[in-house]
Amino acid sequence: MRLGLIAGNGTFPFLVLEAARRLGHDVTVIAVQEEASADLEAAAAREPRAAIHWASLGHLGRAIEIMQAAGVTHAVMAGQVKHAKIFSGIVPDRLFLSVLLKLRSRNTDALISAVAAVMRDHGIELVDSTAFLTPLLAKPGVLTRRAPTEDEQGDFTFGYRMADAIAGLDIGQTIAVKSAAVVAVEAMEGTDAVIARAGRLAGPGVRIVKVAKPNQDMRFDVPVVGVATIAAMRDAGATALSVDAGRALLLDGDEVLRAADEAGIAMVGRPVEAQPGGRS
Repeated sequence: MRLGLIAGNGTFPFLVLEAARRLGHDVTVIAVQEEASADLEAAAAREPRAAIHWASLGHLGRAIEIMQAAGVTHAVMAGQVKHAKIFSGIVPDRLFLSVLLKLRSRNTDALISAVAAVMRDHGIELVDSTAFLTPLLAKPGVLTRRAPTEDEQGDFTFGYRMADAIAGLDIGQTIAVKSAAVVAVEAMEGTDAVIARAGRLAGPGVRIVKVAKPNQDMRFDVPVVGVATIAAMRDAGATALSVDAGRALLLDGDEVLRAADEAGIAMVGRPVEAQPGGRS
């Protein structure tokens, strides 16, 4: 496969690049200028059949032209692009501007779905962003040495309904709960900022619930947690974390669980059948 990798920030793009190359794919990296790490240059250089190009956020036409010139037929989006940047501070090219003008709602799902449709019109199919990283998807059940206490599990159970609701509205995917009260809700600021805010508001003992959207499109905006998430929880005094099994990526693999164990944080994967739209 000739694969396009549209790379935002974080380790996600590096993992996809490495996994795709292990499978023998030619990879053309489109690094988002405002977000992607400069270290992607070296990572691409180490791969004999990988090339990297930089494009500013909003320059959709340039990204498509680069991929078409490389013979790309499928593409994957990997890495965070801060939601606030998508809707402010960018200069869109003509193609991206045409996408923005047609949107009825400027939430993330609507925008990226529209971008995916434009890419398809140009012969490039956007594929599941976890397709190359299946082993990193969270498994169901208790993931750490310590299981949640009765109080922590109670906060999880309380929080799922609210977290699923805000995710379904495409507001955010993370909430912080303490003593059966919602402390903080994610919007555009990102998970780590929500965790820090919850710690400031409620002090130690906060529980974090991170969910997929009820109809999660696995091509983009897939929930991810990593060692940095655990560090943010430790700093905020948060004691337990729930993610959705099969629909959340542990970007640092077992290192995430080791970090949680060292911090005394309990971590669980909510089973698929307990998720909205899950198997009964």
